[in-house]
Amino acid sequence: MTAERVEPAARSAGTTRPCWLAAASAVPQPAHADDLGGLAEAVETVRRFTPQDRMQAQNRRRLLAFVARHPDALHRSCEAGHLTASAWVVDHDAARGLVLLHAKIGRWLQPGGHADGESSLWGVALREATEETGIDGLEVWSEPVDIDVHLFVNRRDAEPSHLHFDVRYAVRCPLGASPRPNHESDALRWVTPDQLADADLGLDASTRRLARYGFGVARAVIGSHQPQDD
Repeated sequence: MTAERVEPAARSAGTTRPCWLAAASAVPQPAHADDLGGLAEAVETVRRFTPQDRMQAQNRRRLLAFVARHPDALHRSCEAGHLTASAWVVDHDAARGLVLLHAKIGRWLQPGGHADGESSLWGVALREATEETGIDGLEVWSEPVDIDVHLFVNRRDAEPSHLHFDVRYAVRCPLGASPRPNHESDALRWVTPDQLADADLGLDASTRRLARYGFGVARAVIGSHQPQDD
């Protein structure tokens, strides 16, 4: 995947309030293993995150402890582990979420990928969601909805097993969006909250947790912007 920097299309100057962000441009971002400023931005994102359950609190602590010991944690060259970002992609009304059948792993998962030196983790999540769903015009909620830590085991032994410290976001589709899989997935599927425990999907507890919080945030935000009846 190409390392792209995604800038917000619109954001009030000086505001830190969470908001939907869109990709206004994609400019190549140089990746340097000693980019401590970039890591500081990513760390601040994680520090602002308020855990909603014990697992999120544990994962947040593990991530912060890891990056304190590994200043190159934004890069794959950090062999012990590195930062990734992923997305729970919902349709325009947040009635359904999108999962993909990962070609290499053979499991249904959410879109996501490596930071590869990019400090704006929401931008990584938006980039990966756009690439892996084929949907243009996605919007990402600017604050994470979940944090996960898991061991990545490469079945092809091309690289040693290592940890992924995954910062996760809610991403919203434009009205009438139609997904198109790329080479990384064999299929894409819309699922409702009631289908998250479907045995045919086999979603793991981590993905179901992301879906629960992703649906919750997206629906709350969308509902708060609905016009009120007189």
